[in-house]
Amino acid sequence: MSATRHTRLLLFAAILLGAIYLFPLYWMYATALKSGSEIFAYPPTFIPRGLDFGIFAEVWATRDMGRFIWNSLVIATGSMALVALLGTGCAYVLARYRNVWIDIALFLVLMLQVLPASLMITPIFVGFSALGLLDFPRFAVMLAFTAKAMPFFVILVRATFMSIPAELEEAALVDGNSRIGAFALIALPLARNGILVSAILIFMQAFGEFVYSKSMIQDVTLQPASVGLNGFMGPNTVEWNKIMAYATIYVTPILAAFVLLQQRIVSGLTSGALK
Repeated sequence: MSATRHTRLLLFAAILLGAIYLFPLYWMYATALKSGSEIFAYPPTFIPRGLDFGIFAEVWATRDMGRFIWNSLVIATGSMALVALLGTGCAYVLARYRNVWIDIALFLVLMLQVLPASLMITPIFVGFSALGLLDFPRFAVMLAFTAKAMPFFVILVRATFMSIPAELEEAALVDGNSRIGAFALIALPLARNGILVSAILIFMQAFGEFVYSKSMIQDVTLQPASVGLNGFMGPNTVEWNKIMAYATIYVTPILAAFVLLQQRIVSGLTSGALK
């Protein structure tokens, strides 16, 4: 097989897989614009016949989406700040101080990443209830999500710190800086791109957090948009076009941010691959 044919085959496979992956997203947008009868038509219509853009304003007003989106922003921003503040120092230590105990700690950090939120919610809920943290439900969700997302952030930022030559910090130590000074003046500025990108990814994950918010936040006025979406599910009827309109309003800003920042995100994720 020639190199050109092999490249075309890989390109076709990538396009096919991309289309399969993106089809649910397209179906969400298409369903949001369909009428109630067209949603249940058989065979299904892949292109809406009548475009009803007014449904977005209706859903925004009747479901008080402004409040839900604000709560999501508060939880996502707080979680991102906690993860970045606590995880950056941890990633630096794991990158610079290598011994058997550090390797064990790194292994434990990786193990935390594989635990699903649905498994952790019960012990976290009981512990937070005993500590009285459930009286501050949004903060409790931030803490729970921080514990969940910390391994992902640490692994990414650790790779960024490992790509920075240690000789730069050693030179700073020779010049009279402390280890903290070398970290703050040398390592941290050089790693800012990787830290920023990792923080953005954490924000996107926290913006869509559902399990902890559903379990810990009982006050409707404090619930994020992910929990608000769950409120559409009724015992007798499901308004799929309104559900998809809600999801469209909820998801589109994050998708737009990802598209605009994709080059920076890719460069930040691969910054630790080269030394």
